[in-house]
Amino acid sequence: MLQLPDNFSDWFAWHWFQPATLLAYDWARPFFLYAIIPVAIFLLVWSLVKLKVRRKTDVAFFESKPIRQWTSYLRFLPDILFGISLVLIFLALARPQKTTEQVEQYAEGIDIMLILDTSGSMELKDFKPNRLEAAKKVAENFINGRFQDRIGLVVFAGDAYSLVPLTTDYDLLSANLKSVKLGMIPNDGTAIGSALAVAINRMRDSNAKSKIAILISDGENTAGNLDPSIAAKMASAFGMKLYTIGVGAEGTVPYGTDVFGNTTYVETRLDETNLREIAEIGNGYFYRAENQNALQEIFRTINKLEKVAIKETRYRDTREFYQVYLRFAIVFFLMWLFTKNSFLTNALED
Repeated sequence: MLQLPDNFSDWFAWHWFQPATLLAYDWARPFFLYAIIPVAIFLLVWSLVKLKVRRKTDVAFFESKPIRQWTSYLRFLPDILFGISLVLIFLALARPQKTTEQVEQYAEGIDIMLILDTSGSMELKDFKPNRLEAAKKVAENFINGRFQDRIGLVVFAGDAYSLVPLTTDYDLLSANLKSVKLGMIPNDGTAIGSALAVAINRMRDSNAKSKIAILISDGENTAGNLDPSIAAKMASAFGMKLYTIGVGAEGTVPYGTDVFGNTTYVETRLDETNLREIAEIGNGYFYRAENQNALQEIFRTINKLEKVAIKETRYRDTREFYQVYLRFAIVFFLMWLFTKNSFLTNALED
């Protein structure tokens, strides 16, 4: 980041004239930059005119041709120094600046528990590549769209476990979500009531403005010791809102391949009644997703329903750098005054 120098050597460093430095500035008065070219043209024309009309002293030369010495070019030095000082003054008048802006965003985040079914039926391939992987992908997109919300993850099959507690570490959450796989819970089945109980236990002490749980499952409650409706009432008592998503098509769906590579099919059905009841008791909504696009749209809808206002504060820090070029201009102007009163100047011109 550009900043004003702290010591003498930095004030007069040549990096102030590098193209990268000049292009990095914000110019408060850029019209002074545009004035440099016409002024330079004027000075050049004026110098040529002065060269033609200046007063000359008659001098008698020998017949031999005089030899031009390199020192004869020093007579142009005062004009060069004056031109450089003038350009530097215009640079200073253009007021080079560098503005940095810091944005602080904050919001009253909400607490969200994702409850994901990992039972054997989530291996069905009416979603690509299967129901579980499709649900994981959509859930990850949902996580990436949140801001300052604490999100946790519960996985269940025949048993339920809290895989990630409520956290704002979305990288940690995404890494654990990717690690979810079929068969990670040895006891197969669908313990919806137990999964809700684990989520409630994680959120019951939360002081968040809003607490929601999103249950993703493709089957009816077939395991666990807690009835899902009772768990939903407990969730409601703790101020939690329940969204339930039933994934999967009904009827014959592809399951895998046999030993000959032929696709095998199974009959499947979704217990909508149970999931609807849970959502109704939990003051939320039930959604049905028969394909991946529908599942994606459901999460978009929930994302909109549970959005909180994001506030932001902007801090702008503007630093002026005209002092650097003004100091250079003063140095070159003093050099011009010195050479103007030296042997380098034609005394008859003044």
